[in-house]
Parts: sequence; structure tokens; C-alpha cells
Amino acid sequence: MGAVAEPGGFVVRATTEDDWRDIRSLRLEMLADTPTAYAETLETALRQGEAEWRMRGRRGTAENGIAVVAVDDSGRWIGAMGGYLPPRGGPLLVGVYVAPARRGPDAGVTDALLARVEGWARTRGEVLTLHVHEGNLRARRAYEKRGFVATGVTVPYVLDTSANEIEMAKRVT
Repeated sequence: MGAVAEPGGFVVRATTEDDWRDIRSLRLEMLADTPTAYAETLETALRQGEAEWRMRGRRGTAENGIAVVAVDDSGRWIGAMGGYLPPRGGPLLVGVYVAPARRGPDAGVTDALLARVEGWARTRGEVLTLHVHEGNLRARRAYEKRGFVATGVTVPYVLDTSANEIEMAKRVT
């Protein structure tokens, strides 16, 4: 899948290995903005070397996953989203982030990224699942507005097992 121009002055495209510097910058921004949204700390991410970031870039063309970004007309990365197919189960939505200035339904960034991931997920299962930190109400509301519903399953949050992540799912076929 190539780059797709969106009405909001940005394109959505898959990542590549050569994007590693931008991937690193956006990941650090993500972790600083919403630390509990990810299974990695800012400190851990800062210690990662070029090889790790290049590997993350290759996820955009991986056989068992997808990684897409939204890039505005100035070249700034304004959002990212990914999906992968775990050894057991269906497609899982991961790594969701939209820059604060580009959040909300009118901006279109979340919907454009999600459309790409859902298109990928449709070829791998009937349901797209995600896990969201119980304290991340903003994200939970955004997912609900886009058709995700809580399944009733919770899992301990990997960075703090005194908290949980709520499983949400959406039928994509």
C-alpha cells in the first residue's frame, strides 16, 4: 500500500526501515505524552539503538503486521498506528498515537490511520482487538466512537501490574 493523501493536509503511508529516525522521534513523543498507553517506558526507548529503530520501521512491510504513519504537508509525523497478528488469536491494534494538535474527529488523522489498519486486519480475521489502560479515558472514548466495545476481559498492565488494560474489540468483516 502506497501513500494515501487525506483531505486534512496529510498522507498516510507504511513505514520503512529508512524511517528509523522519524520513528524514534515520534515514539519518544508518544511516550512523553501518554506514558501509560504503551508497554515501554521513555527511559527504555531512549536506550534503544539504531538497529532496533530500523527493525520497527520494517514493520510497515511485515508479513504478520502493519505500521502506518500520518505525515503532514510540512513533513512532520503527526500520528502512528500499527497492528500485528500474535501467535494465537486475531489481529491486534497497537502503537496508537496522534499528536495533540491533530486529535479529534474533525482532524481525521485517527480515522485515516485506523482505516488502513482495519483494511489490513480484514485480511487476517473478523475482529480487531486492542488493549487500553483503564485510566486512559480519552482513548477509551475515542475507540468507542469508532465502534470498539469492551469485551469484559482485562489483563494486567505490563509496566504496573496493580493496574489493568481493558480489552476492546471491533468486527471488521
